[in-house]
Amino acid sequence: MRVVVVEDEIRIREGIQGLLEMMGADYEFAGCAENGILGLQLIQKEKPDIVITDIRMPEMSGLEMLQEMQAQGISAKIIVLSAYSEFEYARQAMRLGVTEYLLKPISVDEFSKAMNHMKTQIEKEKSVEPRSFGTLEQTLGAIVYGQLKVDEALEQFLYTQYAIQARQSIVEVCIYLGNAYEARADKVKREWESFLGLERDIEFCVVRADYEQTLLIVIYRFNDSREIARRIQRRLLQEPGSLAAGSVGFVEAKEVGLLKEMFDTLYQYMDWNLTLGRDVMINYPKICCVQTEVCVYPIELENRLKAELCMGEVGQAKKTAGEFFRYFSSGKLYTPKDIKECYIRFLWAVINITKEINMLDYVNLNQQEILDKIMGAKTAQELEKTMEHLLEQIGTVEEQEDNTDHLTVRRMKSMIHEFYQSGITLDEIAQRLNVTPEYLSMQFHKEVGETYSSYLRNYRISKAKELLVGTQMKQYEIARQVGYSDSKYFGKVFRECTGYSPAAYRKTQK
Repeated sequence: MRVVVVEDEIRIREGIQGLLEMMGADYEFAGCAENGILGLQLIQKEKPDIVITDIRMPEMSGLEMLQEMQAQGISAKIIVLSAYSEFEYARQAMRLGVTEYLLKPISVDEFSKAMNHMKTQIEKEKSVEPRSFGTLEQTLGAIVYGQLKVDEALEQFLYTQYAIQARQSIVEVCIYLGNAYEARADKVKREWESFLGLERDIEFCVVRADYEQTLLIVIYRFNDSREIARRIQRRLLQEPGSLAAGSVGFVEAKEVGLLKEMFDTLYQYMDWNLTLGRDVMINYPKICCVQTEVCVYPIELENRLKAELCMGEVGQAKKTAGEFFRYFSSGKLYTPKDIKECYIRFLWAVINITKEINMLDYVNLNQQEILDKIMGAKTAQELEKTMEHLLEQIGTVEEQEDNTDHLTVRRMKSMIHEFYQSGITLDEIAQRLNVTPEYLSMQFHKEVGETYSSYLRNYRISKAKELLVGTQMKQYEIARQVGYSDSKYFGKVFRECTGYSPAAYRKTQK
C-alpha cells in the first residue's frame, strides 16, 4: 500500500513515516508534503492507495485538497488528522470521501487500526473480479461498495438475469442498526422482507453493509417511489419500533450506476435521527430543506454538573447528565452537527474537571474512541451510551490505587483525608499506627511516589479546586476550609501547584 502524508508540522510527518516503517512491508511511504498544493501535486504524481492529511494547513487546506481530488476523480482512501475542536471541518471532510478520522495527538493503536482497516478495504476491492457476477445481492452489494464498475457487461448481466435496466430508477432504503447490527441484523432483515413482501407491485433485494452496520434494501421494481416512501413512513409512525430499526433512510437513484453515490450521500444524512427521532424516515433530498433552530449550548447544566462532581455527588451529576440528554428532545429541531458539538463540549468539560479533581483514570481514557463514537453516532441512544460510559468511569481512580497500596499506607491516606482541614503531623499518624515515623515515611514514598508533606499539600489543593468550582466561597474561606490559616500563603501554594491564582483558576472552569 503506497501512502502519502500531507501535514504542515514536520514532527508529525516524521512521526507518521516512522510508524509506517515500523508496520512492515505492507506499507510504502511514497512521500510527504507540507500543504495542500504540494500534496495534490505529489498525489497526482505518486497515485497512492492511502492519503493521510491534516485539515488545516497554509496555502491550501486539507479540505480544499480533498475537494480538488474529488473533482479530478482521484479515488485514494483518506485518513484525516485534526483536533477535536475542529469538528465542523471533520464533518465537511467526511462528505468528501474520508474513511477514517484520527484525533491529535495520534495514538499508535488507533493509527494502526485505521491503517489496517484501509488495507482490508483496498484488498477487498482488488479481490473482486469485474466479470465474476454472483447473486443479485452480491452484485448490488459490490456496486454499492465500489467493487464493481457499472459497464456494458454488467448492464447486460443485470438486464438479462433480472430485467434491471441501466437507466431505470432504483429506491434505496437504509436501516441503520449500529452496535446492535450483529445481534439483530437477521431478525430485522426478516421483518422487512415480511413487510415489503406484502406489497405486490414491488421487487427488492436486501444487501448487508457490515462496515456501516446497516441493511440496505434495493427496490428495483415499483410503480411510484413516493408511494413506497409514504408506506414506510406510515408503518414507522403507526407501529414505532415494529421494524426494530435504529434509523431509517430513503433515497432514489436515477440509474444503477448511481447506487454507490446515493447510498454514500444518504448514509451521511442518517444522523438526522438525532433530531427527528427513530419514527421519522430520513428522506433525501427532502431532508436538506428541513428548517432548524439555533442550538444554544446549555452552559448552566455544564456548570451544575461540574459543581456536583466537585462535591462528590456523582449520583446527582448523572441526573444532571440525564437533563442534558432531554435538552435535545424538547421538540425543537437542531442540526445533528450542533447536537454533536454540544455533546463534545459537554463530555470534554466532564473529562477536564474530573481529571483536575482526580476522579477519572485519565491516563487510560481513550479520547479518540469517545470522539469517534460521537462523530459516528446516528441515533440519540448512541450519544447517551457514550456519555453514560464515561460517567461510569468517574470515581474509580482512588479505588484502583487502594487495591495495590500497603494496608498501613491506606490507613495513613485515610487519616490525611479525615484530618487535612485541622492538620495532622507524620509523627502523630505514626504513633496512631504504632510504627516509627521513619518506616512510615519510607513506605509511603515507596508506594505513593511522593512524600507525606507533598501528598497532604496536593490533597488540600484538590479540595480547594472543588470548592472554587463548586461554591461561591471567598478565597480566605476556602483557605481555612482546607487547612490554611493564612490566605496569602494559601494563594502562593495554590499558584505553585497549578500555575494559576485561585481567582484565575475559578474563571478557567466557568
